[in-house]
Amino acid sequence: MNPGDEQAYSDYGGDTGHTRTRLPEGDPYGGAPRRGPRRSSSRGLVTVVGVVVLLIAAIAFANRGDHSSTTDSTSKNDKPAAAPTAASGTRPVDTKSAGVPAGFAHTEQGVQSAASNYAVALGSTGMFKKDSRDNLLHLLYTSAAVTRLQGAMDQAYSTDFLAKMGLDAAGNAPKGSTFVSRVVPVGTTVQSYTDADAKVAVWYVGLIGMADSASTDPVTSSWKTWTFDLQWSDGDWKIASDTQQNGPAPVPGDDKAATSDEISKAIEEYGGFTYAR
Repeated sequence: MNPGDEQAYSDYGGDTGHTRTRLPEGDPYGGAPRRGPRRSSSRGLVTVVGVVVLLIAAIAFANRGDHSSTTDSTSKNDKPAAAPTAASGTRPVDTKSAGVPAGFAHTEQGVQSAASNYAVALGSTGMFKKDSRDNLLHLLYTSAAVTRLQGAMDQAYSTDFLAKMGLDAAGNAPKGSTFVSRVVPVGTTVQSYTDADAKVAVWYVGLIGMADSASTDPVTSSWKTWTFDLQWSDGDWKIASDTQQNGPAPVPGDDKAATSDEISKAIEEYGGFTYAR
């Protein structure tokens, strides 16, 4: 998954003169001084929610020759109509497969729910482990897409990459550390829809990093839009292809950064949702 190597959003402040970030007593995650803009190769690889970045890179690798556009702009006539932000009243799915919601409605609301929940699954720590990553690919993508992506995904999640993320070869964090990778959908919009296929954009905030008192890569956030091309197949929506672009990102608030212990505790205590339109 890879939209580019822009500066991570955790570097808000600096020379911009527009925003501030308050830090706790002592810098986050230990006593190391606050870093300026990142130049390390490890963070250069992870500007999105780590898994999301690599998935897009893998998709681009596997779909070379695909001329689909990932530009930020569209003509005014092509912009989808705004959808109401209030809850639709439709009940969320009550079935799961491999821990991921499944059996979405064959409707515009159903495909938005599917896209949101698929983004959450693909932005999870499960993507950093071979077995769970393979399960997610087979569960969420069409068979043709899985054939294209399988090898590229294995290359993307190499041992070297995992090491740069602070994980071992099996994708596990060091004892006493908490590796964080989450996607939190903010909203969705249907760009096109038929009974056979649909294009849905998911606006989300992502979290990525290692919560550890000695970590040099604390958990940071970024804002992205993930666009899915989905097909109705075998009684559910499946991903045929997907792309990402940056933002829209709001101006960051004047929030005090949490300590590694606070982040670890929050990750343990606050579970995810089943998203329904």
